[in-house]
Amino acid sequence: MPAFNPLHDRLIAPLADRATPLLHLPDGSTVSGQSFFRDVARIAGALDAQGLKPGDRLAVQVEKSPLALALFYGAAMAGVVYLPLNPAYTPEELGYFLENSGAALFLADGARAVALAPVAARAGARLMALNADGSGDFADAVAAAAPRAHPTPRGEDDLAALLYTSGTTGRSKGAMLSQRNLLSNAEVLVREWRFTSEDVLLHALPIFHTHGLFVATNTILAAGGSMILLPRPDTDALIEHLPRATSLMGVPTFYTRLLDDKRLTRDLVAHMRLFVSGSAPLLAETHEVFAARTGHRILERYGMTETNMNSSNPYECERRAGTVGFALPGVEIAITDPETGAERPQGEIGMIEVRGPNVFQGYWQMPEKTVAELRENGFFITGDLGRFDDDGYLQIVGRQKDLIIAGGYNIYPKEIELVLDELPGVKESAVIGVPHPDLGEAVLGVIVPEPGARPDAVAIMAALAGRLARFKQPRALELVDALPRNTMGKVQKAALRERFGGKFAG
Repeated sequence: MPAFNPLHDRLIAPLADRATPLLHLPDGSTVSGQSFFRDVARIAGALDAQGLKPGDRLAVQVEKSPLALALFYGAAMAGVVYLPLNPAYTPEELGYFLENSGAALFLADGARAVALAPVAARAGARLMALNADGSGDFADAVAAAAPRAHPTPRGEDDLAALLYTSGTTGRSKGAMLSQRNLLSNAEVLVREWRFTSEDVLLHALPIFHTHGLFVATNTILAAGGSMILLPRPDTDALIEHLPRATSLMGVPTFYTRLLDDKRLTRDLVAHMRLFVSGSAPLLAETHEVFAARTGHRILERYGMTETNMNSSNPYECERRAGTVGFALPGVEIAITDPETGAERPQGEIGMIEVRGPNVFQGYWQMPEKTVAELRENGFFITGDLGRFDDDGYLQIVGRQKDLIIAGGYNIYPKEIELVLDELPGVKESAVIGVPHPDLGEAVLGVIVPEPGARPDAVAIMAALAGRLARFKQPRALELVDALPRNTMGKVQKAALRERFGGKFAG
């Protein structure tokens, strides 16, 4: 009797007899549902052969490819907890994730093996290679593995993934996502966004992030649709493949860059039925200009690593610029007083709290953080400030935390400040996010020099390049005599954002 495993049973098992394409690749080739199913089963078999047991963690830092996309589903079939990691992370950054998660196996590009071997060894993780072209010793292990006949039994509350999310103090936190968290969200999105087996999603998002891996891919699998799998969001590639697609999920940067290209016309997107934006705020101006240019109003939604999707503008009714719509079915959203937790009246600004089957299980090995942010009644304190307008649309007005979201990536300021403060000539620093026409927000470093020193911006940027992923590095640096502080000595980042908020304008 086949074992019960919700994610596998709902998303992967239906592919076993599907001869039609699931993935359309840039070179014109396709991957059928049957072929993808076989890859998933062999990956599960390879994980068994490597000695991984249900509940073990599999850390993955690989480039996007069909086999890389199948990794999560192979892990789910084997009952292994999946930990995707941004390929831009440096070895120094990766060490924390591997050690904190207790990963048993770490898959990475073979070209980085020399640099990553000591990091993996310190964490007690076995390192194997999986390259974008399908080569590497793990790829060989998959090819040689006996495919799994049945999935490992897993319940709805068993962990399926561990995703690290940034905060404003302390280390990154590992959000524990269960089978139910992921599957419930995918099924809601299929219904709310009207996905069917006829849909072809233009998939240009990264797959180390909840947006590209869980929101996009799980939704298409649940609907029985297919995907045009692009390795990255290149504007030329997007424009080339838009006429073959019915839907696109992207971050605001996708849309600003498309609007910068004269080839974006109504005729180009005549075959499309849905454009979705998330992971960062979409400027109302971008929303309106895109509608005027293409005839399509972008559907903006609101989600987080800890919760997947919480709210969405409606599919059939008004998609209101500057809002993220209404709570999804089964999800509750409350606006509360940040100090007392008491619910605030409609129209008033307060803390956004969320409850539902989409909300995560807590933070990995951080019980204090879990208690502080996940209430006993099941509501998650998001750290975002918002309000419901007169018609019930949710507006996000800011973040209580200083988290920066640039191009859809979460960036933790304190991590950058610690590196800046170690550099010669730097007395102290503050890192803020400021509006950026392309990225939504950009990282800006504000530096107070040591007395008599004049830090060299070029040298500072060069020093950061070896220690921080590119998306975390400041787009610019500003020198100031002193950082603004309150009576308790806390740096007033709001004052810095007000002062430098127009840095990248126009």
